[in-house]
Amino acid sequence: MKGVPLAVNSLIRVFSIGKIEVQALRGLSMKVEAGQIVSIIGPSGSGKTTLLNILGGLDKATAGSVDVGGIPVTGLTQPELINYRRSTVGHVFQALNLIPTLTAAENVELPMLTMGAPRDQRRKRVHELLEVVGLSERANHKPDELSGGEQQRVAIAAALANDPPLILADEPTGELDTTNAKIVTDFLVKVSKDLGKTVVMVTHDPRVATATDMIFRIEDGVIKASLTPAQMTQEAATVSYVDNLQAKLQDIEKQLVKLDEDFRQGRITGDEYTEHRLRLKQLKLGMQDELQRHGMLT
Repeated sequence: MKGVPLAVNSLIRVFSIGKIEVQALRGLSMKVEAGQIVSIIGPSGSGKTTLLNILGGLDKATAGSVDVGGIPVTGLTQPELINYRRSTVGHVFQALNLIPTLTAAENVELPMLTMGAPRDQRRKRVHELLEVVGLSERANHKPDELSGGEQQRVAIAAALANDPPLILADEPTGELDTTNAKIVTDFLVKVSKDLGKTVVMVTHDPRVATATDMIFRIEDGVIKASLTPAQMTQEAATVSYVDNLQAKLQDIEKQLVKLDEDFRQGRITGDEYTEHRLRLKQLKLGMQDELQRHGMLT
């Protein structure tokens, strides 16, 4: 089944902890086109996983609406949510949900058993999906016989088992090294581009985020920015440049303090002091002007 569009409007989620209420989502809105792969980034506690859980029918919103391919997710009853999770959504979690006593093939087959798919159809689908994620030769291996990256690819295949139009991935590369993180990310991109699925992925890794079509930044329970990969790369470069300027400015301040001390202790002459101080002051003014241009000084 091809991917579906999703629309989130004014989503609110409030958690009650004793007498304290915590607002995880504060009127969040976003749209994703059918077949897009998008990433959600933001600091811990910003609402990323809460949003994903509501999209996947694992949690209920306090207010607002979620529409996935014409399905009003926030208005579904509990039995309807069970069917929605089985047929419309595939989940890929950071904490792998593979059953350790089953082989890779059996883990991929399991979601189809819950839907009552015929045996021949299940076996054919398992073969196709393990081929998609490049693990045909590992079909009979159990999870502890697979690397972390291979296990996550089995999890992706299992998420695709019932051919859902929407794949939700929560930090799928969080426990992986750089090489395996890239492999898993490439497979999720392939799921979107080659199979036409809509993929929404939470990640803390900028390299993973920039592999997607669009990046949504969440802060304090709302979308603060929607960025293309190019914009995010440019923004990261600007932040790095500004950090470098600020570090140089701090170094100049230290040099000025040391220069004053050297002059007071008689370690340099008055002419040397004046020359060095003038040069450092000019450098400092130049740094301050550049930081002001980037909005870091007023």
